Amino acid sequence: MRTCFLILVSAILFSCQQKKAMQNIHTHAFRLKPGQDLKTEIQKLVNEQQIKAGWISTAVGSLTNYNIRFANQPNGSSNSGHFEILSLAGTVSVNGSHLHISISDSSGKTMGGHLLEGCTIYTTAEIVILSSDEYIFKREKDGTTPWEELQIGKIAKKKGE
Repeated sequence: MRTCFLILVSAILFSCQQKKAMQNIHTHAFRLKPGQDLKTEIQKLVNEQQIKAGWISTAVGSLTNYNIRFANQPNGSSNSGHFEILSLAGTVSVNGSHLHISISDSSGKTMGGHLLEGCTIYTTAEIVILSSDEYIFKREKDGTTPWEELQIGKIAKKKGE
């Protein structure tokens, strides 16, 4: 009996913690249309919504052009045709975003890398971004690499929250 009580109390506490955590998460769902630039439009939404700490939850769609920087390459690679967006992942912020994309061509050949401007929507792109009020993402050099890397800060809560 005591074990059942402890399990029930634990479940209730966990549920309350989950609910409280979810109060700080916001959903931004949108659709891009033919001819729009994938990276430009994502950053436009991030800026308009003043997202300080966000991440791509899901994205599907298609492109007529891609511009991707492959691993350890100084410049992007681009091509035209018809490409399916298989995945889009990364962090977004008004302070800088870092996105990776995977696409496939009409034969199923898959490629991926850093998303650059120049990825033009073919039919659609359906995107969901989640964001948190608890954190702030910045991109700064920290000495561990030569690049501006993600720096995660916690936003101070106001009294009474």
